[in-house]
Amino acid sequence: MDLMNDKMVKRFSTAFFVAIILVCTAAGKGVQQVETSLGREDGQCAELPAAGNAEYLVGKNTGRKMGKHLPKRIEKTTRSYAVRGEDTLRLDCYAVPEADRARPCLLFVFGGGFVSGIRDNPDYLPFFEYFAHRGYVVISIDYRLGLRKLRDARSKEAVEPSQFVAMLGRAVEMAVEDLYTATGWTVHHAAELGIDTRRVILCGSSAGAVTVLQGEYGLSNRQAAATLPSDFRYAGVIAFAGAILSADSVGLVWHGRPAPIQMFHGDADSNVPYGKLATGGAALYGSERIAGSLDKIGAPYYFYDVSGGTHRWATLPMTECLNEIEIFLNRFVLKRDRIVIHTVQRPVGSDRPETPDFGIADYIRSNFGF
Repeated sequence: MDLMNDKMVKRFSTAFFVAIILVCTAAGKGVQQVETSLGREDGQCAELPAAGNAEYLVGKNTGRKMGKHLPKRIEKTTRSYAVRGEDTLRLDCYAVPEADRARPCLLFVFGGGFVSGIRDNPDYLPFFEYFAHRGYVVISIDYRLGLRKLRDARSKEAVEPSQFVAMLGRAVEMAVEDLYTATGWTVHHAAELGIDTRRVILCGSSAGAVTVLQGEYGLSNRQAAATLPSDFRYAGVIAFAGAILSADSVGLVWHGRPAPIQMFHGDADSNVPYGKLATGGAALYGSERIAGSLDKIGAPYYFYDVSGGTHRWATLPMTECLNEIEIFLNRFVLKRDRIVIHTVQRPVGSDRPETPDFGIADYIRSNFGF
């Protein structure tokens, strides 16, 4: 017994985990709200085995050890889905061959500030394989990089902040156009790929997170392109450090009911605003503001809110928060639970600092260095 107590003391002396769960019903909204406050010294989410680990495979809705069975082989296929001028846009499909059922699809958009990035970044592959092993068809797409000319130092010097705002707006618009085209291609080839078109979930990192959130915002506000079927809706959206660009002076306005949205964001992110970034005639609304707008209309969402978190949270969830993502997929998307989960992660014993001011000059400097 003394040995057991010693072990317990050592375990809790290195890290302290506090969870406070409050369950209530939002008045008049019909949405169950779950608020949690998490404190960990390492600034990470709950740990899970690495994706593709043959020894531990997480069973749907259980999270229990499945035994030492080798995972099924994942097939990767690459297809062209559109040609835009000199750009041939391709997508990669990752799936375990199964001909007996239609499966949900995770449609991924990479990050890189609309300047750079690739759909098959090796850092993303374990994430793709993880969900392919769990019965998803994972598709990672190309899209046009509307700010790629800013790679050139002379081009940076020639751009004024007011010009940059217009360039950013066009870059987001182009990326969303390509997202809709890739989605339309996926729906058209769903039978061939074994995809259930009622369960297509968007997922993106940084600029990719902006793209998927903007895509859902446009679809909810009836701004989608003709490349999508008129009755098509996404089943869910997962955004790793994303935002929505809107010219509406009163903030985000949802004219239609959005799909369930999961957001991961740190309040010290200097690349994508956590709150609001006014750009002169338009604004970027980060995860905090998006969550507030969803509260107003009684829409379900899951916000993993990191006190002191930087832009590392554009990629950290893909390795450190797999369990949280599976909770979202199982409860919000597959079961369609109408709930809100707002988790706040902060260091133990600390108060949440004020969110720093974040202006257009900060955004340009952090993302493009000028």
